[in-house]
Amino acid sequence: MYPYYYFVLAIMLKYPYPRLMKFLNTKSSISLAHVERLPVWRRPMVLLVLMSIAMPVSYSTWMALLNNFVIEVAEFDGVKIGWLHGVREVPGFLAVGVIALLLFFKEINLAILSLVALGFATAVTAYFPSMSGLLITTFVASVGFHYYETAKQSLELQWIEKKKAPKTLGWLVAVGSGASLSAYVLIVLGWRYWNLSYEISYGLAGSFTIIIAIVCWLIFPKFKSTTEQKRQMIFRKRYWLYYALNFAAGARRQIFIVFAAFMMVEKFGFQVHELTALFIINYIANMIFAPLMGIFVDYYGERISLCFEYIGLTFIFLAYGGIYYFGWGAGIAMGLYVLDHLFFALAFAQKTYFQKIADPSEIASTAAVVFTINHIPAVFLPVLLGYFWIFSPALVFVVATLLAISSFLLALMIPKNPTIGNETIFSKLMTNA
Repeated sequence: MYPYYYFVLAIMLKYPYPRLMKFLNTKSSISLAHVERLPVWRRPMVLLVLMSIAMPVSYSTWMALLNNFVIEVAEFDGVKIGWLHGVREVPGFLAVGVIALLLFFKEINLAILSLVALGFATAVTAYFPSMSGLLITTFVASVGFHYYETAKQSLELQWIEKKKAPKTLGWLVAVGSGASLSAYVLIVLGWRYWNLSYEISYGLAGSFTIIIAIVCWLIFPKFKSTTEQKRQMIFRKRYWLYYALNFAAGARRQIFIVFAAFMMVEKFGFQVHELTALFIINYIANMIFAPLMGIFVDYYGERISLCFEYIGLTFIFLAYGGIYYFGWGAGIAMGLYVLDHLFFALAFAQKTYFQKIADPSEIASTAAVVFTINHIPAVFLPVLLGYFWIFSPALVFVVATLLAISSFLLALMIPKNPTIGNETIFSKLMTNA
């Protein structure tokens, strides 16, 4: 530990306290209109990139090891895994509480504190291999994850120009995929060659996230949006389609997160390094295709992009069911899992759709409301489908297929050029009437 003390001492000697604080400038704020005055490495996009790296390292490690950990160590079955994921989504359901927290915290401060909570809960997960212990650590990690995502989504839509949003969000998805890829590669290598344990794997991932969060707190000033955000709950009739898309997406996403990877372990007996290798393939594909998807959304618009996503997911979920009805092997299941992940990456088109129709002052509060809407089905659906899984795993994917079809029908209602006053294909008809 001594070298760390020497490093801190050297910094303090070179930068006496007032100069060091001036350099770190943790309490300063600057308008987004004047960020060009800052060095490139202290600008908002760099901060978004760092946070996009910090979160996936903990979250992806937690997800990569979870199914093996709960089966091999905690001895979970389908019902228990359903309960675990149901509890995991409760903070998402309560994401509307972000509005209250924003009365006391700036969005960026809330995002950083949430990263610390996620990192801490991830770091200690392996030390609580019981039902009650995993429920508690999962809940704390979920608070960090969901509150971070709520704040970050709001910051992205405020800080990124509308014209650049699809491509920029695509690149941020690629950055997050790269962080997840790095975590997965280390898990595979560590598990296969270095005899890593769950304790070390979770501990290193959580610690990394905490360190990056502290760096973000110390290095960057507090950026002030050009539009003051409203701090009360806002529920607008004209946003109804955005709400509906997120409700359906939340339900559909849970089936993929909870049961697709669980199937790989339960049905095909995947080991940690095998399941993680599949995740690696996913994120390599995301790194390559996410920026291209940003270009796709920018060129074709949100309506065509989301319809394309939902048509693809419909066939993928049908094929998942076919694994059980027709006895298809692990190779087909792996291919479907990768395609599934790629289609889900197009979901950021929902964000750019909202950015185009939103009152700029309502982005933060609406992001919190929408996160809650997204997680309404996530609270009860994993538990309910966990019981379905015991009797018929294929039935779970039939439900997912119906949800994908409903999302496709909703996406058809997005106008070609959504704007304020033209939120759906019915908006002009209602105005004329």
